[in-house]
Amino acid sequence: MSDVQAPEASTSSATAGAELRARVERLLTDILGMMGFPARLDFKDASDGSLAVALHFQGEPPPGVESGKRSQVVDSLQFLLNKMLHRPGAERRFVLVGAGVHPEPRSERLKREQAAAQATPAAAAPQAVEAASRPAPAPPQQPRKQAPAPQPQAKPARGQAAPPQQQAKAAPARPVETDERSLEVAEDAALKEAARKLAERSGTLGRFYALVTVKPEDRARVLKAVEGVPGVKVSCEGEGRNRRVVFTPEKPAPLPKRSMLPEDDDEDDLEG
Repeated sequence: MSDVQAPEASTSSATAGAELRARVERLLTDILGMMGFPARLDFKDASDGSLAVALHFQGEPPPGVESGKRSQVVDSLQFLLNKMLHRPGAERRFVLVGAGVHPEPRSERLKREQAAAQATPAAAAPQAVEAASRPAPAPPQQPRKQAPAPQPQAKPARGQAAPPQQQAKAAPARPVETDERSLEVAEDAALKEAARKLAERSGTLGRFYALVTVKPEDRARVLKAVEGVPGVKVSCEGEGRNRRVVFTPEKPAPLPKRSMLPEDDDEDDLEG
């Protein structure tokens, strides 16, 4: 009986894998096409049972995406793809997405990092034993010198600048983000039209939107493009690479229940 069921189980597993690849290829092709960054997809079965997909972009990759490196755009694309593929109560096979390469499963990456951490002390142990076995050289005899008495440091009076030594110990000030509204940039017709449509959609539907991984010049163009759009407030928030353009509606509307994400999904399991 077992000899008969084994080929059937193998055929069923192969069919399920082929169906998953077809769904992933269709969804990723549609999403990347709407983003304006078409790519060739290369599939590979990962060692932990997940499905790894390498994105080979046909032209320039999206802003902030580099081949072989993780980015917010690729991580967000992987999270969205797994949310669309998996439903509560159904069997799950997670999909890992990488730019230019097949991403390494998190379990394999943790094993490699732990092995490297254990190898470092082991390599340093023979050197420590050899150094400990050597006789310590006798320190040269030097005449004792009386240490000078510490000089008390006087506190600067109110309104007086602190000495240079105390100024050097002060913590460096955090860089101040550039105000995008003060930048002089040339107008981009396509970006202006897209920004105004997004602002109008935010104000009409009462939805919050954000543009991430956008250059300061493009953030300035978006702020200038949405001036005068009623029902929405657009501003820049965050620091460094996390700085983003936020669309805040004046009358926020709650999401319908059918659009809310399942509560039993674990976001940590989706990390590649």
